[in-house]
Amino acid sequence: MPVPASVLVVGGGLAGFTTAQELRRRGFAGTVTIVDPDGLPYDRPPLSKDYLAGTVPAEKLDFAAASWYADNAVEHVRGLATALDADAGRVTLADGRTLEADVVVLATGGHARTLPVPGGDLPGLHHLRTRADADALRPFLAPGRRLAVVGAGLIGAEVASTAAKAGAEVTLVDPVEIPLVPAVGQSIAAALHAMHEAHGVRVVCGQTTEIGRTGDAWRLVIDEGTASGGFDAEADAVLIAIGLIPEVGLAAGAGLDVNNGVLVDAEQRTSHPRVYAVGDSSRTRGPDGTLHHRHEHWESAVHSGQRAAASITGQDAPAPTAPWMWSDRYGVHVEAVGSLATGHVVVRERDGRPVAEFRLSDDHRLLGAAAIDGGHTIRAARRMIDRGIVVDPAQLADPTVDLKKLAR
Repeated sequence: MPVPASVLVVGGGLAGFTTAQELRRRGFAGTVTIVDPDGLPYDRPPLSKDYLAGTVPAEKLDFAAASWYADNAVEHVRGLATALDADAGRVTLADGRTLEADVVVLATGGHARTLPVPGGDLPGLHHLRTRADADALRPFLAPGRRLAVVGAGLIGAEVASTAAKAGAEVTLVDPVEIPLVPAVGQSIAAALHAMHEAHGVRVVCGQTTEIGRTGDAWRLVIDEGTASGGFDAEADAVLIAIGLIPEVGLAAGAGLDVNNGVLVDAEQRTSHPRVYAVGDSSRTRGPDGTLHHRHEHWESAVHSGQRAAASITGQDAPAPTAPWMWSDRYGVHVEAVGSLATGHVVVRERDGRPVAEFRLSDDHRLLGAAAIDGGHTIRAARRMIDRGIVVDPAQLADPTVDLKKLAR
């Protein structure tokens, strides 16, 4: 396929912005347009942390100053895309305008998952996907305010931490006794989850079965699955943080292949030759038809945008590396790389507390690692995973052994 003369990116999140940025970095001379209803592209991880706390102003979230778009000849159109004609490369906006390009890149992200219980979709419940969502939630992060967070995954845990630091009374509800085990391993997940109660957060392991209003307060009915049944919790605000649903409406409407995401190949190409998909809404389908896990982390969004730009320009994409993610809560930083879903478990402890967990294959090659305040450990682990280095489990477990030496 020849290099196109124009590219239209639908969605201004990290993956969409990276696609445009990478096109220009790779020397693409054609027209580049980003269309998004939410203004100039901005970073989202701070929405549950510094921005939500009010310590980072809105303009600091922007990926680039407004001048960058003019300097790099990237047009930004504010509007909501409602339809895609893949054959024509045409996108229709909610106000009736149409945009056309030789190639369309779908970077549509996703929308917050609603709680499938009575009252789970009531107006006034909070979700956290956009800057406006954080602005709406911030007034409830204050002494004397009660916040209930349903879902103790990454976003829920980060918001609980931010709210507790602000002095709010926080109740954190999740049906899983120790969340995030598949992402960071049992020992690290348990250490992270224990931090909630240590910082005054009320942690409830139970299923929220109903949400309603009692006067000005929200009421959550929680089933703890015990002989005593459950109880009701009251709050001034409720955040539903149970994940996202990939936004595939444009793709499905255009007849593209979708399955819990817009299906793409290793170069982010969809089932239509003029359309690519990147970021949270994309899902890789292997050459044999195998559907891979859909990633929703910061770096995976960056890499997908880089791969799409490389493919569009007919250039080589960066070499693949083990997937990496991070999170922050209560003043500690956690990172994970690779996969901790399977393999032999090795835990590294310091002063009787887990600081890192590893997964090894049967032949002692590193599959995944997670660490608390262990950036150097994770960087070394990533090199070991990417290079297929065989490692001694005893050395992994020994906190006096520098992993950088093992990665050589």
